Amino acid sequence: IRLCKKMGYDGFRSFKVAISSVVYNQLHLPSEVDVNFPFKQEDLTMDIAKNMADLTIDTVKKTLAQLDEELLQSVAEMLYNSERIFLFSRGGSQVRARSFQSKLVKINKFAIISEEYADVAWNASNLTPNDCALFLSYGGISPHNNRILQHFSNEKIPTILITGNSNSDLIQLATKTIVVVQEEYDFVKIGTFASQVAFEYILNTLYSVLYAKEYRDNLENLKKKQFLIENGILSEEI
Repeated sequence: IRLCKKMGYDGFRSFKVAISSVVYNQLHLPSEVDVNFPFKQEDLTMDIAKNMADLTIDTVKKTLAQLDEELLQSVAEMLYNSERIFLFSRGGSQVRARSFQSKLVKINKFAIISEEYADVAWNASNLTPNDCALFLSYGGISPHNNRILQHFSNEKIPTILITGNSNSDLIQLATKTIVVVQEEYDFVKIGTFASQVAFEYILNTLYSVLYAKEYRDNLENLKKKQFLIENGILSEEI
């Protein structure tokens, strides 16, 4: 108690509160995390949890800093004006694409996962200049996507590329490109944490911009459809 008072506290209780505050602040203070190896074998569970939180926060901040407002708006306009949206992605990026697809349903826009059931060639051949193709490729190195984008370029079909490779050959073929560079290696890493967080953030932002364009109408439709699903003929309880 004498030591606590010597340090300027009323007693041990106030000293304990101050210590708890410092520990809490340290726990929630973002720190630099290796995006390729964000945790080690000896890390405790909460250390891993904090590292993953810091990685996510840092990735979103870095992505935000790289976004261009005019480009983001023009990409949203392209999606808004398209009759159909075709999503080209593989692996973890296709999971992000499916999440985007699910959200678009809420505003009565229906996207197509182009590479589902190996129908990519048929889907690509059916696009028209009234549609839009969105490519998610962090590495931006894909002869497969290169051929498809070349076809779309020849046919004047609007395309959007979201990538982490500023030197990707795909950029020259895409109508609009959003580049978000993270410190993530191609292969030597535990997982594609940073790249997928960045993609999810960009797609969520694009969806939000689309939603905001008809904000009141979308909210009104939400109320009507929610009532129909929860209390109307589409309700599972009826």
